[in-house]
Amino acid sequence: MTTLDAIDQHILLELQLDGRLTNQELADRVGLSPSPCLRRVRALEQAGIITGYRAVVAPESVGLAITAFVRLTLSSHTAEVVDAVEQELREVPEITEAYLLAGDQDYLVKVVVESFAAYEQFLRDRLRGIPSLASIETTFAFGTTKPVSPLALP
Repeated sequence: MTTLDAIDQHILLELQLDGRLTNQELADRVGLSPSPCLRRVRALEQAGIITGYRAVVAPESVGLAITAFVRLTLSSHTAEVVDAVEQELREVPEITEAYLLAGDQDYLVKVVVESFAAYEQFLRDRLRGIPSLASIETTFAFGTTKPVSPLALP
């Protein structure tokens, strides 16, 4: 764990809010000159604290109207099965996020597709083909109450 000072935390907040800020804009917002600001950003990247920059696309705007949260339970927990399941989850484009869980289920995955019919086809063709699944439980989201937000840094 890297210790972050107040300026590093402010840099991280600003970049989470707008990853397209120029170095000059970021420096102005955090009260630094551009050179030290850039050094700090590069140090945060090299430390693995900042892992990337990306565009956030509104799913509905590109025809992806259905978001499902799917809980998966494995019938076997051998290293080979777990490795195979996790590799499969990483390779399925409709799965936008996947989390290993503690508790009754083993994984929670977020699936984004065009329609309920597309989800049914996805379930039949992709999810049921994953080895050693004992159960698949789906919950559909009606809307987003809180979109992806900046991390609340300690």
